[in-house]
Amino acid sequence: TFGDTMDDGFMVPHRPDGMATFPGPNGQTILIRNHEVNPAKGGAESAFGEDFGLTRKLNPSDFYDYGQDNNPGQGGTTTVVYDTDKQEVVRQYLSLTGTIRNCAGGPTPWNSWLSCEEIVTKPDDVYAKHHGYVFEVPARAQMGVARPNPIKGMGRFNHEAVAVDPNSNVIYLTEDEHDGLLYRFIPNTPGQLLNGGRLQALAIKDKASLDTRNWDGKRTVSEGEPMDVAWIDLENIDNPNDDLRLRGYEEGAARFARGEGMWYGNDAVYFACTNGGPEKLGQLWKYTPSTDEATSAEATNPGTLELFVESMDSTIIENADNITVAPWGDLIVCEDTSENQDLKGVTPDGKVYNLGRNAKSNSELAGATFSPDGSTLFMNIQHSGLT
Repeated sequence: TFGDTMDDGFMVPHRPDGMATFPGPNGQTILIRNHEVNPAKGGAESAFGEDFGLTRKLNPSDFYDYGQDNNPGQGGTTTVVYDTDKQEVVRQYLSLTGTIRNCAGGPTPWNSWLSCEEIVTKPDDVYAKHHGYVFEVPARAQMGVARPNPIKGMGRFNHEAVAVDPNSNVIYLTEDEHDGLLYRFIPNTPGQLLNGGRLQALAIKDKASLDTRNWDGKRTVSEGEPMDVAWIDLENIDNPNDDLRLRGYEEGAARFARGEGMWYGNDAVYFACTNGGPEKLGQLWKYTPSTDEATSAEATNPGTLELFVESMDSTIIENADNITVAPWGDLIVCEDTSENQDLKGVTPDGKVYNLGRNAKSNSELAGATFSPDGSTLFMNIQHSGLT
């Protein structure tokens, strides 16, 4: 719960968001949790309390951005070690700090969490560094903060979520903008992301600059119709003018309506577009990578993109946000809407069912993820500060 004292002496920050789990020692579960804390002065929602009184417990180098005059970035991640047999917390601690608005991210096959900043800011009278990057947090049971190194090869933009294809080690990324792109990062060295790589944007073959949003009576995509994909190399990815998505679209990349949650499962990458569709109630997409993904043979054997579910009624899905793939293969979908936030399930053939409803407060649901043993589903009620 927000404000609880953790085992390292810091406080649980506010606004828990995207999460993932990893196998821990002695059958325990390691849960890494984002905190989507916005830029602010004072520290009230941070791990450090009012006026950042607890920052003295760390060195300035432990923060990505220590800020101007002791005003560090208030977002980041916490790690929870959980015993699924006893259904209780073993310990929890601060694991990334000095970042801001850590919204979603995704797990890697090498047992780390990629935490994404959903913001693009420049140095000002509060912060000393640029923001809008992805950071890597190892899944560790012992306490301590990760080295706060931005993975600049993944670009600087309004990051939301990532998913890693374990077959190719390619990393896919969503962008939370009404006119965003769908990206992939091909690392130079699999598992060593700070060594750089190529950032590309998804395009539809023979349909340059396709607007997939289906807005304003202009239906360009129908459910259940796989489309062959091509990928466009991007330049100037540190994006000083916050126009990477606009330049990519002009070069032929497809446009999406607020790409948010993303997860790898069933040999595919699923992602949510929160405002997609004619009613702007959301879309769920499925990208099936090529068996030659990110190789020269991909040109003649492309991956495919399919509109998996498009909501035309708020009782079906309303503004899908974070998603995960259940151990039995269904998608689990968190809603981020103004009221009656549901947790939905979607079968592999696209049938939607109700799993639960937020009866606690008027708050988005976030971070749904299963323990490695499949016994426990974790999730967040964000505005209540509850996991």
